[in-house]
Amino acid sequence: MGGFLLRRLAFIPLVLAGLSILIFALLQQLSPEMRAALYIKDPRQLSAIEEVIQTYHLRDPIYVQYAGWLKEVLKGNLGWSETAKMTVWEAIKVYFPATLELTVISFAMTLVIGLWLGTISAVHKDKMIDHVSRFISITGTSFPTFVIGLVLLMIFYGKFGWLPPGRSCPEIQLLMGFGEYKLYTGSMIIDGILNGKLAVAWDGLKHIILPALTLTYVEIALLMRVTRSSMLEELGKDYVRTARAKGLDERTVITKHARKNAMIPVITLSSILFVALLGGVAITETVFDFPGIGRWGLNAAQQLDIPGVLGFASLSAVLFVIGNTLADVLYAIVDPRIRLQ
Repeated sequence: MGGFLLRRLAFIPLVLAGLSILIFALLQQLSPEMRAALYIKDPRQLSAIEEVIQTYHLRDPIYVQYAGWLKEVLKGNLGWSETAKMTVWEAIKVYFPATLELTVISFAMTLVIGLWLGTISAVHKDKMIDHVSRFISITGTSFPTFVIGLVLLMIFYGKFGWLPPGRSCPEIQLLMGFGEYKLYTGSMIIDGILNGKLAVAWDGLKHIILPALTLTYVEIALLMRVTRSSMLEELGKDYVRTARAKGLDERTVITKHARKNAMIPVITLSSILFVALLGGVAITETVFDFPGIGRWGLNAAQQLDIPGVLGFASLSAVLFVIGNTLADVLYAIVDPRIRLQ
């Protein structure tokens, strides 16, 4: 197992190298003037574009630019993000904790509800609970995420004023900016509790509920469908009929035998969903004005913030490889028939 993990982790530099080369190649479709314009905010300074081009070596061949970027990355310098007005590494440290908090809450709800609905829907096939579950699945996969988010926002904030967008209200931001408030994890909920500021934790919870519910609804629809399909396949196999014929109670047959063997495709989808969330769900974060890594990456791409795009893409690639590696490990834990060679 240890050798397998080392081999998989060794792929991370290769994935990052391939991704960065691809992005550099795509960026060559933009003229040096367009890329330099990001750093010129005042029209009266347009004459300085050539100076910016020379400073950042934007006319150099692609392999020279890539070698220069890679050299700085190995030193721990990911560059300056003009959209975030800070270094790329600092931007990741600022925006990623918000996305991580949103991801953990959303993914936890998805696993609990999605697995339960998928399992009970398969066990009670064509019954009322199955019809309700399939309706949830169809609506969750049919409506775009931003539509669900906007509807929730109009109801719970526009009409009732209960759950506001953003990540915190101005009063709470002032409370966090004064005194001895410390940032331990970057999570408003956890840090608020650790600092003894329950008002901060409560405010963070209020702001994160709607984006978490939006993502959870979409993810539940996908996870429930895969769980139901996999469970139906396992429940129709001979070993399940044999277990029932031997007199095992239905709960044991479902939880100890069928559901465990049905987890392989569920683990695959779960790892993909989790990594996708960690990479930032840009649309949802934009709808709710949530300052996460996805919204920053989207803004960087829109404004041709090349260091920001490269930093965001590199982080996403690392998370993707780690997520797939963890999924492979879980395969062997859940199903002993799988041998990692």
